[in-house]
Amino acid sequence: MYVRIEPSWQRIMSGEFNSPYFEQLTGFIREAYSHGTVYPPAGRIFAAFDACAFDKIKVVILGQDPYHEPGQANGLAFSVNDGVALPPSLINIFKEIASDTGVTPYPSGDLRRWSNQGVLLLNATLTVAAGQAGSHQGKGWEEFTDAVIAHISRDLSGVVFMLWGNYARRKGATIDRTRHLVLESPHPSPLSAHRGFFGNHHFSLANNYLQRQGKEPIDWR
Repeated sequence: MYVRIEPSWQRIMSGEFNSPYFEQLTGFIREAYSHGTVYPPAGRIFAAFDACAFDKIKVVILGQDPYHEPGQANGLAFSVNDGVALPPSLINIFKEIASDTGVTPYPSGDLRRWSNQGVLLLNATLTVAAGQAGSHQGKGWEEFTDAVIAHISRDLSGVVFMLWGNYARRKGATIDRTRHLVLESPHPSPLSAHRGFFGNHHFSLANNYLQRQGKEPIDWR
């Protein structure tokens, strides 16, 4: 099967695209988009990969599901299109960036400005039915994104992984921590941000690590 995705990812993930589970997943996704409202728009399913080529990855921020309310999901974890009201978790991410680094993020929630610098904004599940959080879990996306993480862990070095919340921590359990920096904290959701997301200093820690390796730090604005 051919999937339209940035060429480096097409090459790296070709084994997954041609696997039986991905064939089944593709059938499920086509049916879901044909008979209901699904987010993100179909053309944005692989937006996180298209915005950040494999060999350009410096940081991976791991989310769970796309946003499931109208007009929010744009294919990048935690990101919304320019002009869309910031979701609560993204508000808290911006608060931590300001507190941690001293720079104030731009008001837009479109995080392609991070992706273009090498931040892979990866959701564990790449699609969701409108208004139904978690509705596309267990259909094959998790196997695909586990393979993404495995390739990054094995084939790259010096990547910063930000794992926020128990789900992300479990998903990142197999990352080779001798080759990469893994940062863990509670999730930025209002339900948990005050239990350790605020004050985690992940954004400055990531940049310090990148600079020690001679890499350009991320402009988190």
